[in-house]
Amino acid sequence: MEKKKLDYKLLLEIFLVFFKISPITFGGGFAMIPIMEDVMVHKKKWIGKEELVDVFAVSQSVPGAIAVNSAIFVGYQIAGIPGALIALLGIVTPTFVIIIALGVLFASFQHNVHVQAALRGIRPVVVALIASAAWKMSKVSLVDKTCVALCAVCVIALLLFKSLNLILVIISGALVGIVLVQVQKLQKQASAQKKVRGEKL
Repeated sequence: MEKKKLDYKLLLEIFLVFFKISPITFGGGFAMIPIMEDVMVHKKKWIGKEELVDVFAVSQSVPGAIAVNSAIFVGYQIAGIPGALIALLGIVTPTFVIIIALGVLFASFQHNVHVQAALRGIRPVVVALIASAAWKMSKVSLVDKTCVALCAVCVIALLLFKSLNLILVIISGALVGIVLVQVQKLQKQASAQKKVRGEKL
């Protein structure tokens, strides 16, 4: 069986995309969502919006940094295992170099007035990026009243119980989703059987 040749041009493109995204995602992986959507979905058209939402959902539910997990998942969807490895390398390399440099220099500039002012300005921007990502994801994820209700319950629970385990919330959402799909499936089967028997719905 002939082995599939690697598309080195695509792999280089994947590396460069994640290499550029990595240094500008202040605030962690969630701040990366709108940037990845713009690049991956709209510009490159590598994956669909629904796929990207699924990627972030899975990335959040497994151990590890969401930015790294998301890069691996997206890279894999685009170019398989080589794509996942290249995406990982691209997302990690810039931040690794920056963190090493900052670690060396941090003691000398952490109390600098200009640095503190810049960080103060960056923080609210990060919140805006996360809010923007949440709004965009909601348009794809909240497809019916049940999804809206589930989202509202989870938000309220997370706000009221700050020590609530996030994994527990995610697993609960998954279980509710499975139950709802099964209920809908049974309802459709019951309706189909009634139609076959000529009964009124």
